[in-house]
Amino acid sequence: MKNFIKIAPLAVALTLLSCKKDQTADQLVIQEDNSAQIAAPMPVDSNAEMIKEAQSKPLTNLVLSEAHFEFGKMKKGDQKEHIYEVTNTGENPLIISQVKPGCGCTVPDYTKEPILPGKKGKITLKFDSSSFDGLVNKQAEVYANVEKAPIIISFSADIQP
Repeated sequence: MKNFIKIAPLAVALTLLSCKKDQTADQLVIQEDNSAQIAAPMPVDSNAEMIKEAQSKPLTNLVLSEAHFEFGKMKKGDQKEHIYEVTNTGENPLIISQVKPGCGCTVPDYTKEPILPGKKGKITLKFDSSSFDGLVNKQAEVYANVEKAPIIISFSADIQP
């Protein structure tokens, strides 16, 4: 029992550190001569650049079907997804340039083509619960050609053993 008490905080710490926000990754760059090389990691704080890129198009407005979703109780190891509906309520086409999840346990997918005024698009977040126990709150940043980018969407789950 003593060993369990010593190991439990370590396991919790490792779980929290294994899925932290703003992790960097090496990028593979293909040169004109078709050789590949590893580029330097992207800067951790590239949010300003992503906002500038997203807002470089004519601005519009959007409405989300919901900003937060609750999966409720999930069995550890389950993979679930939720679709957030996006409606363009502005006068210009809505362009979602990127959806950036908080960690690698969440995989985004979204409407890549411009969403015309009055039309709807989708943002899907797929969550893998295998690294978590208990209550979990996750979020993703949505970069689009709107005035207040990024837009935060989130979900929560109660991971059961």
